Amino acid sequence: GENGVGGRTIRVGTRRSQLARIQTDSIVEMLRDLYPDLCFEIVAMSTTGDKILDTALSKIGEKSLFTKELENALERNEVDLVVHSLKDLPTSLPPGFTIGAVCKRENPLDAVVFHPKNCGKTLSLLPEKSVIGTSSLRRAAQLKKKFPQLEFRDIRGNLNTRLKKLDEKEDFSAIILAAAGLKRMGWENRIGQLLSPEDCLYAVGQGALAVEVRAKDQEILNMVSALHDADTVLCCIAERAFMKRLEGGCSVPVAVNTMLKDGQLYLTGAVYSLDGSDSLKETMQTSVNYPEQNEDGPNDDVQHVGITAKNIPGQAQEAAENLGVELAGLLLSKGAKHILSVARQLNDAC
Repeated sequence: GENGVGGRTIRVGTRRSQLARIQTDSIVEMLRDLYPDLCFEIVAMSTTGDKILDTALSKIGEKSLFTKELENALERNEVDLVVHSLKDLPTSLPPGFTIGAVCKRENPLDAVVFHPKNCGKTLSLLPEKSVIGTSSLRRAAQLKKKFPQLEFRDIRGNLNTRLKKLDEKEDFSAIILAAAGLKRMGWENRIGQLLSPEDCLYAVGQGALAVEVRAKDQEILNMVSALHDADTVLCCIAERAFMKRLEGGCSVPVAVNTMLKDGQLYLTGAVYSLDGSDSLKETMQTSVNYPEQNEDGPNDDVQHVGITAKNIPGQAQEAAENLGVELAGLLLSKGAKHILSVARQLNDAC
């Protein structure tokens, strides 16, 4: 092939969970369509996050929980690329790695899946003190404020495990999951309620798949860059830049909503206290309407919050990144740092 990888087998790393495998299969299928003469082999591994199931994600405190083992394999040349949910990837990647592709985003909203006995209800119609399962501080903080009559409790495990816990026990009236995961698993019919951004802003990168590669592996980088979806890339650069500037992570509630319309990128970002009583939320916009330019010279390795997207105008990527940084700066000037540090301390303490 003209991209220099012809004739060799491309090894694709993934987590072992069913959802991770489905996501990886979908990426490999796209690559096979683009490069029919290449051979792809999937290498599945277990990560720390898959093994520690009795502790809340926010307590383990390690953002690379689901990525470290995969990155180690990438570093050792045991795999050539790795498929992740973008929201699992830290805003700063370890040196030597980059996100070489961000694919077209699936619905980024959160969804409520109800216990069979609550079928047809919405969160506002559940009896008082109903218990809602979620492993996300971000979801819990926003929904506690909106639905003070409900109780929120931690639930861990992959999608299959969580749905099983919901259906087979009486512990939870409903659980909150990403709509994207349910859709990819073919379980869209389980979605009882989609939470609009007014109800619940979503996680940075939610619904988008990312392909991580070695930053210096130009052949693989060129190969996967065909998978980039320009709109998704610009939205996710803005979201990741916002999160990075706030120094947010798993242990604090940070949430976003982005929209790209007529060359304008709109970013809404918010931070919350753990119980949702204290919050800051703002929206900003910028133009990302820049023509494709032939960027000659040493621009090859320009990363924007860990993403390398050579086929998307550099000025548009810069504008998106600046938007995220500026919005975070605005929230910080209004007291976001205090809200986040209190949230972090409380989370560490409980």
